[in-house]
Order: sequence, then C-alpha cells, then structure tokens
Amino acid sequence: MIAAHDLYENDFARFWITDGILFFEYKPNTIIDLKVAQCVVTDRIHFQNERSYPVLCDIRGIVATKKSGRDYLAQSGSILIQAVGLIVHEKVLLTISTFYLQISRPSVPTQIFTEEDDALVYLKGFII
Repeated sequence: MIAAHDLYENDFARFWITDGILFFEYKPNTIIDLKVAQCVVTDRIHFQNERSYPVLCDIRGIVATKKSGRDYLAQSGSILIQAVGLIVHEKVLLTISTFYLQISRPSVPTQIFTEEDDALVYLKGFII
C-alpha cells in the first residue's frame, strides 16, 4: 500500500515513486487535451522535486487524445524523465500508442508494454 505522502493525485492522474521508478496512472475516462496535458506535466514535475526518473505510465484510463495534448506530452512531457514504459491493454490503445511514438516522436526512450513486469524490467535499466 502506498503511504499518503508518497502519492500525488489530481483530477486526471495519480503518481508515486517506488524503487527509483515514478509510477504514473491516468484515471478512468481521461481525455488528453492541451489543458489536461499541461496540468499533469506541471504536477508531475513539481512532485519529482527536480529529480529525474524512469516512468511507468499506465495509459489504460485514457479514452481519447487530441493532437495538441499528444504534442505537448511528446515535447514538454519529457522534462525530468529518463525513459517511459507505456502500459496498454486494449488493441485501440496499442494502436494509439504506436501512432504516438511514430508521429509525435517523444524526446526520451519510450516503449509500449501490455505487462507491467516487462515495463519494469525495461525501466530498471535507466535508474541512476
């Protein structure tokens, strides 16, 4: 269980740090537009307190994205991030994630996973 002081939550996501990895989980039915993207990035950067982490990003709660939100996440969303493991579970999200990687081209190493354990193995290679 996560202690309250180790968890941050806003209207769109919750995040915490465990064993040198920042876990980032979008809440159910989230639509990523520019406002949402800016909110989650600002809150995440503040939460990290100027430390860089590999990030396990669970996007299974996302139901839609807008280009402005995707573009913002691909560029500014990479601040203080060493690498990203995206967790997806539906074919539609896998398609969206693949599209995001190919079109938006995030500025940090990013891989797509359907299993959290596989993503954690990938991200542990980035822990400083």
